[in-house]
Amino acid sequence: MLSTRRTQIRAVALLMAAVLLPACSPGQGGGTPSAGTSASPTASATGSPEPAASPSADAETSVPAPAPESPAAPSGPGRGNAELAIIIVPAEGEPEISYTLVCTEGVPAAESVHPAAETACAALKENAGLLSPSAPATDQACTQQYGGPQKATVTGVVDGVPVDAAFSRTNGCEISAWEAAKDVLGAAGGA
Repeated sequence: MLSTRRTQIRAVALLMAAVLLPACSPGQGGGTPSAGTSASPTASATGSPEPAASPSADAETSVPAPAPESPAAPSGPGRGNAELAIIIVPAEGEPEISYTLVCTEGVPAAESVHPAAETACAALKENAGLLSPSAPATDQACTQQYGGPQKATVTGVVDGVPVDAAFSRTNGCEISAWEAAKDVLGAAGGA
């Protein structure tokens, strides 16, 4: 039953992600330039440069379409509804530890298999965006400290927003995200 529930949670998360991603199709951005649509000037028979013809409205361009905005999990209090599969790997080569966390209005449901389900559900109700840490900016400095070999993945849904998060402890930024989510990651994830 536990693996069935985990499979259902992952399927829902993947389905929601697939629905939210736009389909790529010709004329919608992306792709490669069509023949005859050059971005650089061309030389005429007289040797002087001539401006390139502007591409038609139907021509594909080599400029990728902007990434779609994913529904961001709000920071701050939420409704406290969650269905999550949590997998902790204490160290490479060690067996993974799996938890299932199901919360309704910040209260753990009977099917939750988590060492501190009440604390985890309360943490998600207090901060709905807890499992959606933002990626460090490219210019953000992260201390190069090692917090341990632990890794964790969390998939599912929190307040209707898909969650597919990975955690580790390999630098200061990742350790900080781990510490913020430690109530949800459980005892094995407490490092």
